[in-house]
Amino acid sequence: MSITIDRESYTFKLDTAHTTYMFQVLDGGYLCHLYWGGRIDAASLPFLSREYAGPYVRDAEELEDRPYPLTTLPQEFPCEGLTDFRVSAARVTAEDGTSATDFRYRSHAVTRGKPPIDGLPATYADGEEAETLAVTLYDDQTGAEAVLWYTAFEGLDAITRRVTVTNRGAAPCTVKRLFSASLDFPREGYDLVQLCGGWADERHVERRPLSRAVTCVQSGRGISSHEHNPFIALCSPEATEYSGDVYGFNLVYSGSFAAVAEVDNQPSVRVLMGLNPENFSWRLEPGERFETPEAVLVYSGEGFSAMSHTYHDLYRNHLCRGQWKNKSRPVLINNWEATYFDFNREKLLALAKEAADVGIELFVLDDGWFGHRDADDCSLGDWVVNTEKLGGSLADLAEDIHRLGMQFGLWFEPEMISPDSDLYRAHPDWCLHCGGRLRSTMRHQLVLDMSREDVVNYVIQAVSDILSSCPIDYVKWDMNRSLSEVGSALLPPERQGEVYHRYMLGVYRIMETLTSRFPHVLFEGCASGGGRFDPGILYYMPQIWTSDNTDAVERLKIQYGTSLAYPLSCMSAHVSTCPNHQVGRTTPLATRFHAALTGSFGYELDLCSMSPEEKEAVKAQIVEYHRYQEILTKGRFYRLLDPADNAYCAWMTVSEGREEALVCYFKILSDNKRLPLSLRLRGLDPERRYRDSRTGEIYSGVTLMNAGLPLPGLWGDFQSCIMHLTPVREEEK
Repeated sequence: MSITIDRESYTFKLDTAHTTYMFQVLDGGYLCHLYWGGRIDAASLPFLSREYAGPYVRDAEELEDRPYPLTTLPQEFPCEGLTDFRVSAARVTAEDGTSATDFRYRSHAVTRGKPPIDGLPATYADGEEAETLAVTLYDDQTGAEAVLWYTAFEGLDAITRRVTVTNRGAAPCTVKRLFSASLDFPREGYDLVQLCGGWADERHVERRPLSRAVTCVQSGRGISSHEHNPFIALCSPEATEYSGDVYGFNLVYSGSFAAVAEVDNQPSVRVLMGLNPENFSWRLEPGERFETPEAVLVYSGEGFSAMSHTYHDLYRNHLCRGQWKNKSRPVLINNWEATYFDFNREKLLALAKEAADVGIELFVLDDGWFGHRDADDCSLGDWVVNTEKLGGSLADLAEDIHRLGMQFGLWFEPEMISPDSDLYRAHPDWCLHCGGRLRSTMRHQLVLDMSREDVVNYVIQAVSDILSSCPIDYVKWDMNRSLSEVGSALLPPERQGEVYHRYMLGVYRIMETLTSRFPHVLFEGCASGGGRFDPGILYYMPQIWTSDNTDAVERLKIQYGTSLAYPLSCMSAHVSTCPNHQVGRTTPLATRFHAALTGSFGYELDLCSMSPEEKEAVKAQIVEYHRYQEILTKGRFYRLLDPADNAYCAWMTVSEGREEALVCYFKILSDNKRLPLSLRLRGLDPERRYRDSRTGEIYSGVTLMNAGLPLPGLWGDFQSCIMHLTPVREEEK
């Protein structure tokens, strides 16, 4: 069993493969956080259960009701408005407007497996894989009941947390703040790591020491955002890729979020993660319930690499779903950078024929196939095929693509509406808006109000009609702006604070319905590239367009940072045209291939304008990708050289049985400094012998991990190479 309970001390202990998480119910009913780290045994319990003395003299009444001062108590679920003045995890406002919230222990229950969350994405596990603890707390004044849910994955070093609040009282109450996870670390001196950036510059690794302040990593955009990913980690100052303590937090959610770290004068650090409390409220009538998204907590005592491996394994096997979960993805070509909006049937079929000739397996028709959309200023919401532009029906085009031996895919942006659209003219109140205020457009578009059931039903039907009309194998799901003027015409004033979250619930209902209705379709998430690259999307779609920045050099930094929490199989990456359309850089075709290789692979360029030699190179690349595909999508990923200094980058993937590996090495900018002579590898079998397929040389695993693999001298900027290590047969040793 992964969850054990000491009924004498009321201590709860959650064990994973290599970690332990512990907390205790104290006199008075408060939950005291005890420990999270490397696995410990039951004999350690008495040494962790201790009193927390306050720095002040308390009144006798307080001593009787709260024997521990809340301001010094390391808590599991700190509440608003009592004597703990740190950032709280919960704030529930009573009918009289007061918000002092006092949740105390009532009961607990343990079950095998992991129950789903109604209407929200979440990790999953059966009774053989995980165990779940539900701790019930109660606030006597509001009648609010809070259930803290903990799931321990027995084979992985992951624990998930979430909260459910139910109004058990006779009067309405309002949830103003409710974080999914909160815990107090007993000391300070940690670094905080986050993934930050902007459009076309997402998920760069930023690390800084925590100071005595409240540090908040957040998005209030209605999307998880390009700027801040819903992932943070606390680590010891000495932590590296392969050593030191690392504590990861990742929210399974695609909307506005907040991750807070507060260092106070104790010294201690409080970490909270969940829904962004800014512009959030949720009214609960008697009997109504509210559920938070799920936070995934991962501890590693062996640095960031081991933390990443846990997240990768968990998300591949316990978050992604459907037919495409572990299935090899087709190599695709997207017509966007080849044609933009300027295409017709002849152009598309010419590009498709060239793609089929070089071995590409999926043709994706991007924006511009519907309404009268020849630019990005119209027709969103009007999901009606432009038969004139396509020179016939969509079914005819799909059949032509299939006859070439390829699958057919289609672009949608279902959450948006153009002011210049039949849908907007018929339903101007269907977009998010605030009364008579200006309706701000971005990219000439507004956002549909997904808190409305009629809007959600329309989108489901409109997209279903298209997907049912012809054989479609793939959908690219785009979302090209943040939310503004966030109000709904159908909600009363006291519920307008619910719109941000109701929006995401509506989107998730659409995604759940469509992915269930069309299980054969490979859905790919896209939000201006990487604006919603989060676990919430991965629950419905097994891959996400990593960034609109298609430049190979910039992608090294983006994919490197993304790998901190997300597996390679979910990172969609393409070989793009040169000079690159985002940064103007010209990069060798081989380098573009090597950068895109580490992901769900494809092309986004005009094959029709390429030379015969370049087409032959593309054909060879596709053959090479298929050779490595299983290693890349199912293997163990290791970061070797950080591209942050614009000098070098390297990473590798090792097969499940450690019998082979693929090493990718990039020289970014040339200089007169001495080149690295060798690269120390990771994750190999020290007893096994490997052949470098590039040179034919044979090395032992222990030599490659300690002395390193000799590197080639690459001449010029933006150069790269890959080295495939294969097992040496017994007779060759």
